[in-house]
Amino acid sequence: MAYLLLLVGFVLLIKGADLFVDGSSNIARLLRVPPILIGLTIVAFGTSSPEATVSIIAAMEGSSDVSLGNVIGSNIFNLTLVVGIAAIIFPLKVENETIRKEIPFTLLAGGALLVVINDTFLQDHSNNLITRSDGLIFLLFLSVFMYYVIEVALKSRQDSQTEAIPDEIKWGKNIGLTILGLAGIVFGGELVVSNGTEIAYAVGMSETLVGLTIIAIGTSLPELVTSITAALKKQSDIALGNIVGSNIFNILFVLGASSVITPLSVSSKVGIDVVIMLLLTILLLVFSRTNFRVGKREGAVLAIFYAVYLVYIILRN
Repeated sequence: MAYLLLLVGFVLLIKGADLFVDGSSNIARLLRVPPILIGLTIVAFGTSSPEATVSIIAAMEGSSDVSLGNVIGSNIFNLTLVVGIAAIIFPLKVENETIRKEIPFTLLAGGALLVVINDTFLQDHSNNLITRSDGLIFLLFLSVFMYYVIEVALKSRQDSQTEAIPDEIKWGKNIGLTILGLAGIVFGGELVVSNGTEIAYAVGMSETLVGLTIIAIGTSLPELVTSITAALKKQSDIALGNIVGSNIFNILFVLGASSVITPLSVSSKVGIDVVIMLLLTILLLVFSRTNFRVGKREGAVLAIFYAVYLVYIILRN
């Protein structure tokens, strides 16, 4: 039964992502804002819903390793395999604002995470902990980012008031498509995660390894499917905005909300994964500055990086 439900989850993810990309890209046109902003907000928040659900539930149940491993593993998966596959399918155009502000903000969020999980090194504490205060700081950072996105959206809307919108693009239909697609993504992601985890435990995988691999990959499937679908539809702004936005939401919202609910203890191994995540963010920034796009070659390099990382954590654990 678990294998059948896993298959159903994949089907829901794929169809949900197709509807979600269509609906959200048309909403961007109706709002007269760039698709990158929809990718950074609506799409990113929607595809991060499985991470939020899993991490918050795990935090409430006292499984900090699963909560943290899910977020960090998902971000690494997004930066490597998701961007990599999407770029191989269709090279991702990168806007100047994304290079100058949005990817650096992702780097800032990752840097803040690295600081708050190093209590033993920075403050001589006996253990590392993401406290409620740390969580509130993350949520404040998120509010600053959302303020920036809204400001850019308002300015872009003023600059594009003259653009003609085709008559067939209607508010009701596209809001319906977006909500229906999001429901498929979230429910499909839940089926994939729960049944994939059940199968993984059955074959003897540890909780930490499950958090960094099965759960991280499972909760990132919405980002993967949505970005691939956007790349196939040549909506590269949504594809890249989805990744950048999701990584910001994962750290600032998911970990912020989880640690506000209950402080998260941090394993010593997690610091290495956060450093890897930061290095991969820098690599994406470097690739993005190459002709303002992430091409097929860069995408292949990122995908290979994930394969290497996966082998490393399997051997480490």
